[in-house]
Amino acid sequence: MKSIYKFLIFGASLLPLSACQDDWLEREAPNVILEEQVWNDPKMITSLLANFYNRLPAHSQINAGWENFAAYDEAMWSGNGEGSNNIFAYGFDRWRLWDYALIRDINLSLESMEKFGTTLTPAEKTQFAAELRFLRAYQYFELVKRMGGVPLVTTQLIYDFSGDASALQQPRAKEAEVYDFIASELDAIKDQLGNTGSNTRANKFTALALKSRAMLYAGSIAKYNSRLPAPIATPGGEVGIPADRATEYYTKALEASREIITSNTYQLHTGNPNLGENFYEAVSRKANNNEVILAQDFLVSKDKRHGFTYDNIARNIREDNLSSSIITPVLNLVEDYEYLDGTSGELKLRTVNNSDYIYYDNLQDVFANKDARLYGTVIYPGTSFRGLEVQVQAGVKVWNGSDYQTVESDVLGSRYTDGGLLTGASGPQRSQTEVSNTGFYLRKYIDPAPGASTRGIRSDMWWVRFRYAEVLLNASEAALELDLLPEALGYVNQVRERAGFGSNSLTELTLGRLQNERRAEFAFEDHRVWDLKRWRIAHEVWNGSEASPDAVLYALYPYRVVRPGHPTHNKYVFDKLRAPRFRAPRNFQMGNYYSSIDQGVLNNNPKIIRNPFH
Repeated sequence: MKSIYKFLIFGASLLPLSACQDDWLEREAPNVILEEQVWNDPKMITSLLANFYNRLPAHSQINAGWENFAAYDEAMWSGNGEGSNNIFAYGFDRWRLWDYALIRDINLSLESMEKFGTTLTPAEKTQFAAELRFLRAYQYFELVKRMGGVPLVTTQLIYDFSGDASALQQPRAKEAEVYDFIASELDAIKDQLGNTGSNTRANKFTALALKSRAMLYAGSIAKYNSRLPAPIATPGGEVGIPADRATEYYTKALEASREIITSNTYQLHTGNPNLGENFYEAVSRKANNNEVILAQDFLVSKDKRHGFTYDNIARNIREDNLSSSIITPVLNLVEDYEYLDGTSGELKLRTVNNSDYIYYDNLQDVFANKDARLYGTVIYPGTSFRGLEVQVQAGVKVWNGSDYQTVESDVLGSRYTDGGLLTGASGPQRSQTEVSNTGFYLRKYIDPAPGASTRGIRSDMWWVRFRYAEVLLNASEAALELDLLPEALGYVNQVRERAGFGSNSLTELTLGRLQNERRAEFAFEDHRVWDLKRWRIAHEVWNGSEASPDAVLYALYPYRVVRPGHPTHNKYVFDKLRAPRFRAPRNFQMGNYYSSIDQGVLNNNPKIIRNPFH
């Protein structure tokens, strides 16, 4: 009887398990999200899109690769180590990009949404698909501008485990075919994107802005590559675009730009009567800024932030006891900002016959009447940030009766024997690091918010990918190339007028003038190297010569004059000098126009041909 009781108890204990056994075995893992869940939930799809936006490649922007701002002719490296001050020659793999992971994920998303997204509305499905295709077009533009033609993969490539991978090995498309694909994709999806009014997700005008930029690149390459003594090309067209297609591409760039302009959806940022501050706001201000078309945003409260301000704020106004001042603009850039009367921006430092200095009452006076974009981009001597003086003075010039003796100090913020300032708290200094070695600091993209230059808080300054000023200058360049001079002048003069030039300040226009306009407008916005590459002048500007004023970087050191009893006493003079700590002239080789393809890629796919010079 006792045994039977035990058996019954044991049997009874199994009943609940037996009853729920099937459910337990069929239970879904709580940490696995099924395809059906993802592709029928707009919030999950939006999250996935956010991931893809964050994965868009960048060469130099404030949260990735910003060190490259100091690798060309906008700035030098004033941080620890040599940084980019001693690049003997740019490597052939410098701009290499062969990232198909994002394209694969986008292709997979497009196919999965079509297959599993059964409860999405047709409108939702169309919009999400359009946004995915925009991101894919953006990625292909980043690929083609670095590598030339690349394989155009628009569906998943699935290995069948047969031991034969040849079906996955696709050849490179022609360079022109990739640009054509980008244009056709953007045309197809521009009216399906939605996101009206958004400047962090793609909408119709974002697609047009990308098309404007991409077509301008294609037109430039078609025209100017063919004008090289030995055009860079491959027999199959993987590199090089036929010259006879230039007009077609410029026309497409102009038409895309016109569509944005005539929509009146965006405007140049104006409203601040201080034109320098206004230009700074045009890039940095998030609220009430109708110039920004697309930006990558950050938010401290969501722990999405970066350390660009921490690493690059001016020395004497930094809030942390480490870092600052790494990227410091150079005189080359400063002097490319014209005076408002249209004359060359070369600073007036010496008398006409070079017999003496020109003496200034205030440090900032030497920059008077210059293009307001200089102030919005660069902190120069005599100016401030966050309402605080950025104290820039290299030393003093002491009159010894026949000449000046230069006195500088290694101690920042030091005083001279007369009680006046010797060396400023923000330098410049010739050999120290984390203080400007050039006499300038960066203003553009430096965050004025309290705590933004501390390690604990950092910055949520956004990164602007497209803004209206670029659309205007793209339109101007395309119109100029199409011999539509009045239209080209109209666009560029709008941009210049915002910078303080008079209305219709230009009555004639050349490509050289537009090239300088883009340099002034877009410094530190990751345009410079790509512009010089598409115009095919990078090898001329950065020719590796010690005698070249463009390949060598320069600094400007301000001094207070010590000459008691003389009218020049306590006035300021300036020395132009080769930037201290800058070693090797910029050296761009013909093999840099298209980056080398990684040997692993070549080994895995024999259909991929190398780029020229590699």
